[in-house]
Amino acid sequence: MIRRCQVADSAAIQKINKTELGYDYSVEKTTANIKRLLNDPKHHYLWVFEDENTKKVEGYLHAEIFEETYFDPMFNVLALAVDSSAQKKGIGSQLMHTLEKQTKALGMNEVRLNSGESRLGAHKFYEKLGYTSNKMQKRFGKTLK
Repeated sequence: MIRRCQVADSAAIQKINKTELGYDYSVEKTTANIKRLLNDPKHHYLWVFEDENTKKVEGYLHAEIFEETYFDPMFNVLALAVDSSAQKKGIGSQLMHTLEKQTKALGMNEVRLNSGESRLGAHKFYEKLGYTSNKMQKRFGKTLK
């Protein structure tokens, strides 16, 4: 079952982030971030997939409304991850379809996302859902101290 994320989901999301995405970020910081994001419901959208029998969170999606001077508003997927024990059950597809429905409900007509160059399985998953790769980019960052 897909539902809106709650602060109580923080530990499950932190575990999924660590095991499936490789982000070793503490539960405390994850909880603080989720609290902050949930307080911005017109910009950040978080859904989880919860197994109806076990009540275990098996996947989640985080998207934000992306607004630019050179595009119409759209959703930008920041994270989509499903626990490896629950993959290949359609959970990721259900989460993406939920986002697509929300996109239409808000009068937008596009969803974008980035996927790491080496994540070939994820690329096939997105292509199966009708997404196309239309740009080659490098990501740059700088840690400020």
